[in-house]
Amino acid sequence: MDVDTFLITVYVLVDTFCQTHLPPEPHRPGPAPALSRSEVLTLAIFGQWMKFASEQDFYRYAERHLRPYFPTLPHRSQYNRLLRRHQAALAQFALYLAEQLGRGPVACDVLDVAPAPVRNAKRRGRGWLAGEANIGFSLRLGWFAGFRVLTAVSLEGVITGWGVAPASTNERSLAETLIACRAHPDPRLPSVGTPVATYLADSGFAGEDYEAHLAATYGVTLVATPQRGSRRRWPKPVRRWAARHRQIVETVIGRLLHAFGLERERPHTLAGFQARLAARVALHNLCCWLNRQRGRPLLAVANLITW
Repeated sequence: MDVDTFLITVYVLVDTFCQTHLPPEPHRPGPAPALSRSEVLTLAIFGQWMKFASEQDFYRYAERHLRPYFPTLPHRSQYNRLLRRHQAALAQFALYLAEQLGRGPVACDVLDVAPAPVRNAKRRGRGWLAGEANIGFSLRLGWFAGFRVLTAVSLEGVITGWGVAPASTNERSLAETLIACRAHPDPRLPSVGTPVATYLADSGFAGEDYEAHLAATYGVTLVATPQRGSRRRWPKPVRRWAARHRQIVETVIGRLLHAFGLERERPHTLAGFQARLAARVALHNLCCWLNRQRGRPLLAVANLITW
């Protein structure tokens, strides 16, 4: 697929979704925005491709090559304000694509947490996100300053929900918040997705009392690999089975971090971080949707577009 075809396909899908699933944009005092909601969502999703080294790099590309499609393209600061304004719409579009793709023959979500650094942890000062991001520990990065991103992925590789918290937040607290908001939807958290009865996770989420609490309170089953030293013992074939099925979430998180640039994110506002994260999730699910339409493997993204 060439870039023009991809861009037109995204716009048609986004515009159809906005007209059929979202209320009309509220009237605001002052001049009308330079871009419609559909145009902002299309640009936000397109701008997360691995081709662009940064947001500034993407906007230079847009100003040089995308003017025929977006003749009223504003200054980058105005585009960023529009992007933050439509953060919830981006999340709803990403989850709409997840619903279209479904969870496959087994309704089970795989949970995992990814570190999202926003600045050098050793740097002096409080940074842009003081009071929102903080210091946490990751096996992959060590100590880092930023957020934890909880991701729920179907066994086919579709992102069905996600959430963001400060880096010091415990994984179990993140998981329980997502499960609770799925059971009792909260409009302040539009990204959690729809409920499912079974979750698969690694040993960071394990705990007999915690798993019993989730079952009693929310009616869900959490299958988590027992921690070292636990009284529970899984046979080696069961451990291998769990590790094999958990691998899908590692693949998806790796794509968000590396291919779609989440690890390079250096936001100035929490709303901007959440909006670009929603755009990355929407791009991932959109690629899965396009691959299914063309009879390709869902996660074959690297050669989807010919640049």
